[in-house]
Amino acid sequence: MEHESRELILRDLSAVARINAVPSMLEMICNESGMGFAAVARVSELTWTACAVKDNISFGLQPGGQLDLHTTLCHESREARVPIIVDDFDTDTRYCGHHTPTLYKLRSYISVPIVLPDGEYFGNLCAIDSRPMHVSDPRVVRMFEVFANLIALQLDSDKRQWSTENLLSSERESSKLREQFIAVLGHDLRSPLAAISASAEYLQLKAASPDMTLVAKRLRSSASRMSKLIDDIMDFARGRLGNGIPARIERVENLGPYLQTVVNEITQANEDRKIFATLAIERPVDCDPTRLQQLLANLLANAVTHGSPDAPVRVSAITDATHLVIEVANQGDSIAEESLAKVFEPYWRAANKTPGEGLGLGLYICQQVVNAHKGTIRACSSQADGTCFTARIPLVAS
Repeated sequence: MEHESRELILRDLSAVARINAVPSMLEMICNESGMGFAAVARVSELTWTACAVKDNISFGLQPGGQLDLHTTLCHESREARVPIIVDDFDTDTRYCGHHTPTLYKLRSYISVPIVLPDGEYFGNLCAIDSRPMHVSDPRVVRMFEVFANLIALQLDSDKRQWSTENLLSSERESSKLREQFIAVLGHDLRSPLAAISASAEYLQLKAASPDMTLVAKRLRSSASRMSKLIDDIMDFARGRLGNGIPARIERVENLGPYLQTVVNEITQANEDRKIFATLAIERPVDCDPTRLQQLLANLLANAVTHGSPDAPVRVSAITDATHLVIEVANQGDSIAEESLAKVFEPYWRAANKTPGEGLGLGLYICQQVVNAHKGTIRACSSQADGTCFTARIPLVAS
């Protein structure tokens, strides 16, 4: 006989053992039907296992004991999903001469399927005796059906509780791994990176030759880029594995200087590009200014990277009656209409872009920052007008 997971069998044995009413049910079955042996059996495609037993005839089977599945009538009951009821095998037209009563020396038999509400077949509530008994009495059959249904309902409840506990346990493990992952990024990788950056800065100050100065400058630039990648991965982890990117919302009376700082930094880092900025933020904004700096920095860096080097990048940040509106536009290859819906997905890149242009998380993080402010962001693109990203942030936090 093929083997089945012992863990699953033990789980189902325990589930039946937790139903306190089962022993009383089996005793009542024996008393009311006159049968000498009654059991709750777990019946699968591979095994027959006794989960609970009432044995008044020394049949010799205990909870956990197994019979060869194909020597039982429960196997046939499972296949047909119907009860099998025999008052006397010697006179029964269908089962007279069947191998089961011959093997186990039976005269009477009843077996009723235990089927969970979701349709899962658990097993059978059954009873046997070496004497003929009138188990086809409607009152006896109804008792078996009611008890089988009650057992099924309780097993279903136990199953749902077990699934919930497993999900909670899995969530706790996932949460622990998530925290460890973010901790590694936030500390274990940042610490050596900070040391590299500090060493590069010192090397640049003490360099004795132009070549050494250039090496130190490149090292600092690489360390800065690595730090930005770590920031992006941490924000991605918070957004996808946690509850979104956190934002510390506060009333900012004058947001303009925060955003102007970003424009200045991007402009200085890309001296060969023209960046035209219009900042007219005339109202207070409920926001996380650091996150909005991150939003603008990502949009600007994206525009510089993917825009035409001969055309300017245009930035505007204005307030209307209800929203802060940030727009970043560039000229260059347009984004296909079918791809516009994908630009905010993590790791997405246009088909005509080469690898190595970052992790592809910048626009995803932009969307998460906007979501944290209960705002919206959209992209539009055409060959004539270029590509424009527009973010709208409510002036007043909800």
